[in-house]
Amino acid sequence: MESNLSNIKFLLDDRVKKYNHFDFIESDPIQIPHRFNLKEDIEIAGLLVATIAWGQRKSIINNGNKLMDLMDNSPYQFLMSTNFTVGFESTLEYKHLRSFVHRTFNGEDVLFFLKSLQNIYLYHGGLETVFTNGYKLKNSVFEALKYFREVFLSLAYNHHVRKHVSDVANNSSAKRLNMFLRWMVRYDENEVDFGLWKEIPKSALMLPLDVHTGDVGRALGILNRNVNDWKAVEEITAILRNFDPADPIKYDFALFGIGAFKEKELGY
Repeated sequence: MESNLSNIKFLLDDRVKKYNHFDFIESDPIQIPHRFNLKEDIEIAGLLVATIAWGQRKSIINNGNKLMDLMDNSPYQFLMSTNFTVGFESTLEYKHLRSFVHRTFNGEDVLFFLKSLQNIYLYHGGLETVFTNGYKLKNSVFEALKYFREVFLSLAYNHHVRKHVSDVANNSSAKRLNMFLRWMVRYDENEVDFGLWKEIPKSALMLPLDVHTGDVGRALGILNRNVNDWKAVEEITAILRNFDPADPIKYDFALFGIGAFKEKELGY
């Protein structure tokens, strides 16, 4: 078993080198927050794009760009200058926000997300502070994600919006939020991820488990659980942490790349 794990680690280390490079950005939704330089713009763009990151990547990128256009390509300034009062969304100036749709994420969801994000930046110190405060409760990403959801849904909301904010307390894999954390926390010399947040260590990150990473993990024998839930995230991340305790989620590039880019020699 130990020898087999060594072989898997060798394979994944090789694929990290293959996929974790700046050119990866060109075909990935992370290109949207990479359009910005201001920290708050990167955070807001990152969370919104990560939230709609399911389905075809081309569609995710197109709709991510559309979202930025709807906020005049200045997400933070747009949030801070918008009066989110009752009835604001029906005014001509903001009516265009209602037109947005990406699969089941619709204009009503956009309006709530923007209102909640404004609340977070005005009264909770911003996204980094919220996630960091949650992490420090028990030094775990699980607590960070749980706490973020509590703060994010602290305003009155339509029941529909809940499905777009993962609930790890209910065993959700939280793929999109874990991906967002990877973007914000992780950093290396290849500069794909941003590494903006300094108080959550990249060693604590959890794998953004999706169809690709789950299927490849099972095929390689480093994931036995047959559903993509939080327990599966914990199982596979524990193996990846053995491969590299300091930076386990660098293997997201390898697992995702093998599956998404159809590596035929490995059966994909």
